Amino acid sequence: MAASLRLGYRRLVRSLVGTVRSRAQEGGLRILHTAQWRWGAPSVQVLMPALSPTMEEGNLVKWLKKEGEVVNAGDALCEIETDKAVVTMESSDDGVLAKIMVNEGSKNVRLGSLIALLVEEGQDWKQVEIPTIQSPPSPSSLPVAAEATPSPMKAPVQPVKLGFRISPAARHILDTHGVDPKSVVASGPRGIITKEDALRVVSQKKDAGEKVAQPVQATQAEKMAPVTTSQPFVSSPPAFPRPADPPMSIPGKPSAAGTFSEIPTSNIRKVIAKRLTESKTTIPHAYASTDCDLGAVLKLRKELAKDNIKVSVNDFIIKATAATLKQMPEVNVTWNGEGPSKLESIDISIAVATDRGLITPIIRQASNKGIEEIAETAKVLALKARSGKLLPEEYQGGSFSISNLGMFGITGFSAVINPPQSCILAVGRSRTELAMAEDEGGEPQICRKVLMSVTLSSDGRLVDDELASMFLDQFRANLENPIRCALV
Repeated sequence: MAASLRLGYRRLVRSLVGTVRSRAQEGGLRILHTAQWRWGAPSVQVLMPALSPTMEEGNLVKWLKKEGEVVNAGDALCEIETDKAVVTMESSDDGVLAKIMVNEGSKNVRLGSLIALLVEEGQDWKQVEIPTIQSPPSPSSLPVAAEATPSPMKAPVQPVKLGFRISPAARHILDTHGVDPKSVVASGPRGIITKEDALRVVSQKKDAGEKVAQPVQATQAEKMAPVTTSQPFVSSPPAFPRPADPPMSIPGKPSAAGTFSEIPTSNIRKVIAKRLTESKTTIPHAYASTDCDLGAVLKLRKELAKDNIKVSVNDFIIKATAATLKQMPEVNVTWNGEGPSKLESIDISIAVATDRGLITPIIRQASNKGIEEIAETAKVLALKARSGKLLPEEYQGGSFSISNLGMFGITGFSAVINPPQSCILAVGRSRTELAMAEDEGGEPQICRKVLMSVTLSSDGRLVDDELASMFLDQFRANLENPIRCALV
């Protein structure tokens, strides 16, 4: 219905335009074109969408359609790298791709930016109407207020607003000197804070500190000095100056000693840094560790392999975790900002390392899946994560996380909680140890055991030490007796 109304409206506009032009030509009139409008095929604007809740800008990786190609609603239009993954953007309209406004490989494209134009089929897509992009007024066109005394000319600056942009070099300088970026006045193009802006603010801060410190030091020295005119004034030893930041190397030239080079930061890496900082500064982490005997798991895994059922130890860990959460629903909670929220479904987030950073795809309803289904789901999600093809619903949410570094030879470690979840289980590699056991007759004997260390990081606001210990004890029992997981 909406598409037919839009089509009728466009046809009405074209007929009115044709009528005006014909009447003008019959009367010998000349039509004047303004800078904001020119005759051509009416277009549908394609804007940069928000493909994740935390996305503020994206990178346009690849166009899947070319100019002049027919596009139907639902067709893959382009690939966009969000702050989580590379997502395929689908077209919401039918038409012809008339103009690509943002080229492949463009970085940091803001939300709502115009990236392409569509026209209806049958229209001359080469004559598409390109809307005028309003640019900020140039500094020369701004009025200059009269001053009583002449002052030196200053470079045009722009006040920093919400969502400001800052260069990596400027961010490094401001973070090093503890300066809030919001207090810096930007002079770069499109309101970006440049390295020169950061150095200027740091220099002003140092000058202001010296002016304030000098009279304070003099006052303290006067109080400490005895009341006599024969003794000379002794000042306190000067403080050692902060070492200057190393200069940045010049692109295209060999790097020199004492310089640094900027490393481009991807959107995914920025989000990872933000989330880790938020987690470690706002969540009271508590840690508890235990060893699990993998003898029964390895034996069952060999039996399943005879039936061509291939599962990994990590799949058993996921199943045991889901079964434990079902037995202890008080751990399957999240923090909503004011208190705990109990979750009805058990969704396990598994950490997958990719070239762009760590991402956690989710196995939904893990407690209702068998070990073989969990294995197949985990393989598909890991493959999509490494190729950057995860959908937003495949990595957003989750109630509990598992991070396994055993394949990298890590014996044990402590993982950082993924907010707003309450826990994350860190899994190390398996190892063989000699231990005392009893044979069938009750006689002691030495046997070999395959042990694996796991560490639970828990949010102290939601899971206290006693509850965390009970969870690990139940998890160990489920993993060491994998048949029990099928009965939960």
